Amino acid sequence: MTDTHGRPPVHALLVDGTTVRIRPVARSDHEQVRGLYEEMSPENLRLRFFTTSGRSAELAADRACAAPHPGYHALLAERAGQVIGLAEYDTGGNGTEAEISIAVGDGLHHRGVGTLLVEHLVSAARADGVTAFTADALSENREVLTLFADLGLRTTRRFEGPEVRCTIALDEDDGYLSAVEERGRAADVASLRPLLRPDTVAVAGAGRTPGSVGRAILHHLKEGGFTRRLFAVNPAASSILGVPSYASVSALPKTPDLVVVAVPATAVPATAEECGKAGVRALLVVTAGLDGQQAQALLAACRTHGMRLVGPNCLGISNTDPALNLDATFAAGHPRPGTAGVAVQSGGVGIALLDGMSRLGIGVSSFVSLGDKFDVSGNDMLQWWESDGRTDIALLHLESFGSPRAFSRTARRVTRRMPVLTVDAGRTDAGRRAAASHTAAAATRTMTRSALFTQAGITATRSVGELLEAAALLHSQPLPAGSRVAILTNAGGAGVLAADACAEAGLTLPVPTPELVDDLLAQLPDGAAVGNPVDATAAVSEEQLGACVDRIMRHSDVDAVLVALVPTAVAAATGDNLVRSLTRGSAQRPKPVVAVRLEQALPVELLTATGGAVPSYAEPQAAARALAHAARRAAWLARPAGTVPALDGVDTDRAHSVVETYLEKHPDGGWLDPKVCAELLDCYGIPQLPWAWADTEDRAVLAAERLRGADGRVVMKGHWPGLLHKSVQHAVHLDLRGDAQVRAAFRDLETRFAGLLTGVVVQPLAQRGTELFAGVVQDEVFGPLVLFGLGGTATEVLADHAARLAPLTDHDVHDLITAPRCAPLLFGAQGGGPVDLEGLEQLLLRLSRMASDLPQLAEADFNPVLATPGGVTVLDARVRLLPRRPHDPYLRRLR
Repeated sequence: MTDTHGRPPVHALLVDGTTVRIRPVARSDHEQVRGLYEEMSPENLRLRFFTTSGRSAELAADRACAAPHPGYHALLAERAGQVIGLAEYDTGGNGTEAEISIAVGDGLHHRGVGTLLVEHLVSAARADGVTAFTADALSENREVLTLFADLGLRTTRRFEGPEVRCTIALDEDDGYLSAVEERGRAADVASLRPLLRPDTVAVAGAGRTPGSVGRAILHHLKEGGFTRRLFAVNPAASSILGVPSYASVSALPKTPDLVVVAVPATAVPATAEECGKAGVRALLVVTAGLDGQQAQALLAACRTHGMRLVGPNCLGISNTDPALNLDATFAAGHPRPGTAGVAVQSGGVGIALLDGMSRLGIGVSSFVSLGDKFDVSGNDMLQWWESDGRTDIALLHLESFGSPRAFSRTARRVTRRMPVLTVDAGRTDAGRRAAASHTAAAATRTMTRSALFTQAGITATRSVGELLEAAALLHSQPLPAGSRVAILTNAGGAGVLAADACAEAGLTLPVPTPELVDDLLAQLPDGAAVGNPVDATAAVSEEQLGACVDRIMRHSDVDAVLVALVPTAVAAATGDNLVRSLTRGSAQRPKPVVAVRLEQALPVELLTATGGAVPSYAEPQAAARALAHAARRAAWLARPAGTVPALDGVDTDRAHSVVETYLEKHPDGGWLDPKVCAELLDCYGIPQLPWAWADTEDRAVLAAERLRGADGRVVMKGHWPGLLHKSVQHAVHLDLRGDAQVRAAFRDLETRFAGLLTGVVVQPLAQRGTELFAGVVQDEVFGPLVLFGLGGTATEVLADHAARLAPLTDHDVHDLITAPRCAPLLFGAQGGGPVDLEGLEQLLLRLSRMASDLPQLAEADFNPVLATPGGVTVLDARVRLLPRRPHDPYLRRLR
């Protein structure tokens, strides 16, 4: 069933973690809706209708279940097929303001039913063009008044005797999104407790003989010391591995919170349905190989019965809390207890991460193998770790995103509290589509994911090994204040390698001050050379090395110290003794110290001693990468959260009208003609070079006369539907002087493109400046991606672009402008003075706003954009629209 806004029914979580279904009301719901009201107490009925009349329930059901009509929308919440709440709005003919009413069944108050329904109603109303809700309530109806006040929307009240008139503005701002986010976080965490902190666990599919996955998980649970009740489900055994076994889930003496499903794929749907009917709250499905029908039946059972689901096709889950000791995995060993949260899609990557973390001595707080990720996702786990009181670093391996924009908001919040690291899996675009526009061609999967991670403050690495390198540093060392690194070595060659690695990683090597040089020379053996690197020679002692590190630490121009060591036999205090000089007291050091030991067998180790630990790397490149990741995290934390600036001169209503009019004439969408394109850009105040349309030679001459600048030169561009790259088609004439040249240019285009050409665009010849490129592409998963960089005909060849996901904040715009290699040109690197940077920022913000307002905007391509000290102007623009419905990425719903 889909409502008039094209939204299918969805499932969402209440405050207590239980699942409800939100869907539009149908005529067949009349009896249940009437029953919802009839079962209310007289007092609740009076608060809802201001009367206790028996007719109120019938009339309310008639209204809600009547045939759909414009301006009216009703949603209901149901659980296990039973209607438990209803919310509706009616504009009454006023398209921008609607009366709202809410009803929640008795015994279900204070669980978030009404709030959840209103959130969904707000989303539907915005798509309908409604800008405000109004509601009348009795002043004693504190529950509904509190609901309105706590929504996060701007609410005003006007008291009229015993009644209160509430007006709720439906503007979407960060305050409302934060309120929705917080309600979602609380509900999400509550729903995960049966999964990650179960009191009773059952394993369905545990075999009697060794070799089955179910038996391996049961063995792990028992031998791992699970502190709560544990059962097996196997009709052929009364006991497996000493664990009581029962014929079915329904036969268990106590309903489990969590059931591990390790049965054959054909039996998974029936097992899930049995678990749901028995009241199980969570499933861990390790079974692989489900076909489409089986997968659909599994998810349907989980949604119908309100069970959270991990998997299928996964390694399992664990929670190392000593009070629980839950290890429901079939990994080779038990995870080491600690403070790192780990979530992966690939079981193989999970095993590698757990092994690497154990080797480093970094324990795990909880581990979840997400598998095919039907339900529980990385976003869920970030919210769990944020709230569990144990996790201080999060490691993710995600191959896909269900709701990237919701994930981004969660990650931005969580990364303020702990490092979040990820392996950027799925970077390549092997199946990259043929892209028509420059924007679509530039918007690779790598660029899109990179934008998501950068804006969210996530530390993105390119491999499991690099993730472990960064985790070792972030787990054991303080963050650097900047990217300035001092290198100390006992071998000149090792120091040179480290210096190269730091420079390649984007770190800087400050020159030591004369005072520091003298101080270090007084500590070091004869023959030492103090620069950066500092060559302490092979004769350096343990005490001398430690003293040098401490003195460099006190230097204000240094943010981190990299110590590169090689084994020698020159001095007695080498090897392990030198390493101990680094680890001793490292916990008290205010700046990070990392070691590089070229002879080290493992890629990364944590060198521990009394008083601290220091990460040690076998390659200087690994140490430099880890320091660069730490420096970027420190810079991200130091910068306040960005804001989306308000823009003047934006006419959103007119823009929607332009789009709707075009799509009415072109139901399949397409590229806008120059006139419609210019009109849409004008709705957002995007500056364009003056132009005129001409479909005959004489009109082209008249247009040229009107548009000629001081030097009398114009440009002529051919146009026909489907033309994208005018320069490639040689459909552009530049530097036209006088009527004769204009006529000749028109005839040339008319002759060469006979049967195609519909007209030409005439523009004055633009002044000299820096040619840039700006564009946006609407990714169906990630949302609008704004791109910026060097423009002109070679923009794709040079590929000098940066990208950020919309809506852009002030920080995002700054990053977009400064990230491309061409950025120095914009700041006057060639002596001509900076371009109009404020105008450039405005252009990108307005492009972002246009893409955020209009889901139908599939692509926009501004190339070139001319930037000069006097202003920023779009010289050529192309926009493609598609018939897409609005999608609310922040609406609370399960996958």
